[in-house]
Amino acid sequence: MGQPQQPDQAEAEEAGAPGPGTGAGTWPAGLAGGAGRPPLRVGMVGYAFMGAAHSQGWRTAGRVFDLPLTPVLAAVCGRDRDAVRAMADRHGWATTETDWRALVTRDDIDLVDICTPGDSHAEIALAALAAGKHVLCEKPLANTVEEAEAMTAAAEEAHARGQVAMVGFNYRRVPATALARRMVAEGRLGTLRHVRVTYLQDWLVDPEFPLTWRLRKETAGSGALGDLGAHIVDLAQYLAGEPVVGVSALTETFVRERPLPAGASSGLASAGGSDARGAVTVDDAALFTGRFASGAIASFEATRFATGRKNALCIELNGERGSLAFDLERLNELSYHDHTEPGAHAGFRRILVTESDHPYLDAWWPPGHGLGYEHTFVHQARDLVHAVAAGERPAPSFADGLQVQRVLAAVEESAEKNSVYTPTAV
Repeated sequence: MGQPQQPDQAEAEEAGAPGPGTGAGTWPAGLAGGAGRPPLRVGMVGYAFMGAAHSQGWRTAGRVFDLPLTPVLAAVCGRDRDAVRAMADRHGWATTETDWRALVTRDDIDLVDICTPGDSHAEIALAALAAGKHVLCEKPLANTVEEAEAMTAAAEEAHARGQVAMVGFNYRRVPATALARRMVAEGRLGTLRHVRVTYLQDWLVDPEFPLTWRLRKETAGSGALGDLGAHIVDLAQYLAGEPVVGVSALTETFVRERPLPAGASSGLASAGGSDARGAVTVDDAALFTGRFASGAIASFEATRFATGRKNALCIELNGERGSLAFDLERLNELSYHDHTEPGAHAGFRRILVTESDHPYLDAWWPPGHGLGYEHTFVHQARDLVHAVAAGERPAPSFADGLQVQRVLAAVEESAEKNSVYTPTAV
């Protein structure tokens, strides 16, 4: 989820042509790997909301976790030279580029981190993989299934050369959701029956909010569906441990025309609108039911029009032996019901997910000292560094991102066909 540098341009870095090059560059003192560990030199494309979040992850992971490689913030790229230099200074990037093609072919870059809107994901990822780089790509993986298929095929070919590619579904890295996945895998819920998940925001309620890139299909691919729905589809499949195989959907655009941005905009914020107006070409909300491969059923809701809701992602799983529930706005907690207990004292109980034997938490604070949103990106960087060092496919892989993309495409197809049940492509 990157942000545009200018309101009237798609977030694709321009100029130059990609070419080969993966050699090891020479780094000044302080930019090599720490404690004798080799460096993993990261080049990031895009530098606003997601760029800042990813910077936090790369900057912090090696200071908290014992990593086999030391992440180095080697270069950040954006078209606005002054703005990207200011971002680099603020977040600790050593150098800057204004041409992503130059960045992906630099000999002193090992991994390319893509934090741009979806319309440029495929082009940058394919060029980076062809240049021999590891790749981290923000969600959703692409704007179309066809792009996601090409990216996944390229990632498989690159894996044979020792490269890895991961898609950034950071909510898998909340310790509570990772614990939930562990509990499901251990059979705590037994046979899964229901999954219900919502992701509610309200930042588009004002009809005068400007027409930023997130509201244009050519740059965003879709609206709430791709922005929020991608997260909840991935999280539901991750926790359930199985894919969604079909959906029945509704989508709606409540405000169909908005002011064009008058100045710089970031997708989630804007300096204001002009007198000119343009058409909103994406959905404002998506509502769909689904079926998992096992026969379990699910419901999904994603909207940016839920007045009063800021970042309300909630998921509940019901099985024959128990239930789990998670609320992102209480992200250090997990609710668990053990249905095998006697009814006289059974019920949901609160698990405070801050113990050292909970996922990721052996490296953080004493029990009871909670983490926050930014820590999911630290954990993401930690897991990717380990995958790079081991030469193993990271999770979620590009193939996982492709599966999510196929579900999103089935949602759009179902909505266009008056909610007819639509199987997910295989």
